[in-house]
Amino acid sequence: MLEQYVKKILTSRVYDVAEETPLQSARQLSERLGNQVLLKREDLQPVFSFKIRGAYNKMAQLSPEELARGVVTASAGNHAQGVALAARELGIKATIVMPRTTPELKVAGVRARGGHALLHGDAFPEALAHSLKLVEEKGYVYIHPYDDPDVIAGQGTVAMEILRQHPGRLDAIFVPVGGGGLIAGIAAYVKYLRPEVKVIGVEPDDSNCLQAAMDAGERVVLGQVGLFADGVAVAQIGQHTFDVCKKYVDEVITVSTDEICAAIKDIYDDTRSITEPAGALAVAGIKRYVERENVRGQTLVAIDSGANINFDRLRHVAERAELGEKREAIIAVTIPEQPGSFKTFCEAIGKRQITEFNYRYNTAQEAHIFVGVQTHPENDPREVLVEQLREQGFPVVDLTDNELAKLHIRHMVGGRAAWVSDEMIFRFEFPERPGALFNFLNKLGGRWNISMFHYRNHGAADGRVVAGLQVPEDERHLVAEALEEIGYPYWDESDNQAYRLFLG
Repeated sequence: MLEQYVKKILTSRVYDVAEETPLQSARQLSERLGNQVLLKREDLQPVFSFKIRGAYNKMAQLSPEELARGVVTASAGNHAQGVALAARELGIKATIVMPRTTPELKVAGVRARGGHALLHGDAFPEALAHSLKLVEEKGYVYIHPYDDPDVIAGQGTVAMEILRQHPGRLDAIFVPVGGGGLIAGIAAYVKYLRPEVKVIGVEPDDSNCLQAAMDAGERVVLGQVGLFADGVAVAQIGQHTFDVCKKYVDEVITVSTDEICAAIKDIYDDTRSITEPAGALAVAGIKRYVERENVRGQTLVAIDSGANINFDRLRHVAERAELGEKREAIIAVTIPEQPGSFKTFCEAIGKRQITEFNYRYNTAQEAHIFVGVQTHPENDPREVLVEQLREQGFPVVDLTDNELAKLHIRHMVGGRAAWVSDEMIFRFEFPERPGALFNFLNKLGGRWNISMFHYRNHGAADGRVVAGLQVPEDERHLVAEALEEIGYPYWDESDNQAYRLFLG
């Protein structure tokens, strides 16, 4: 298998349109981690992503008759722009079916490169089904975003460049994983020529289709896929890609949203470039790996796979980066409702900088405060802060890893309704499309009163919602079925401490 893929990689025609990207040292990150970290800058491709390699290589292999029919694909991301540019270079017609929720930046990117962007459906599965229908009706040739040997070979040219650019010691290559085209191509080439080099996949912890497949020994379908790193939001690893990965990928590491945001900041600090969440996965994986293995003096490569990020998402990235770097703690503290309490608390914090402070009168006896405090992972970790406050008699709840607190509560502190009873709290991810809220309310059908509602968008294809429903005890068994019918991912947060302290 490997020899066959290596031959295809060596004969790929990607350089008709793609560029050989630099392997750049991340000096600040290397110094901090005690290892040489190198960034493979695929964000510098003409479409700001590695996807042009596989798309062009596949299309360059088509026969004249197939080229004359034109091509079609379904994509909400970087593959769409790669197909559009490849088609323009080859002088053929390309139709890219994109969900109506696709960010305008990516739709404009397809059209600017000569592709026909056809908006259909509210989510990717609907766009995919329509693209396959066009194959049947119009005779178009379908260009798969990852699960095709020629696409895999095109992506594998990334590894060919890395080994040529860095012939010396190389310990591991960290690769973002969605459908698996990039890591399959890299693993095939590297394990054939340099089998001692580790190939490590990196996935978001809420979108880990390769890790789940490796654990199960077969391809599985994730019941739910996180959308923050939309470039790798894939529910099932490809068949061709998994055939390679299960034999030649050494391990898969998962990272959190906060760690991804911190990695975006790391890459910016070293390169002054802004990477999309999927593009920063490999750096986040390196940081997790170094911390876990306590390695020093190694040479580690991260594939910086893309830079197609909407500008308005950066506010969310900046907000979460400090948490990902473990340089901020989010805590809830109970203080006596009496003169001088704030001063006493501030004295307990010491010289640490307070990054956020929210307060609302609770009872005549006590107040709950929502506080962000600057910490340092080595010199002043958050665990030390929490313990010091508890030693001085302050009841403290650490909310740093609490998604409800970070997404919603910090923006809602102060809202209480003492008369509300039978309240259940749910966190949802709404698709960003017209009618999403009406759909929610319509399907809920006015069965239960909505006692609280907070919506927040961070520039992605999904909006974040927390809602309170007043549900009598004898009807609670009906809630799960009602929410499943709505079709939005949801989490029951009724027992969440952040809710109990500040809104319950």
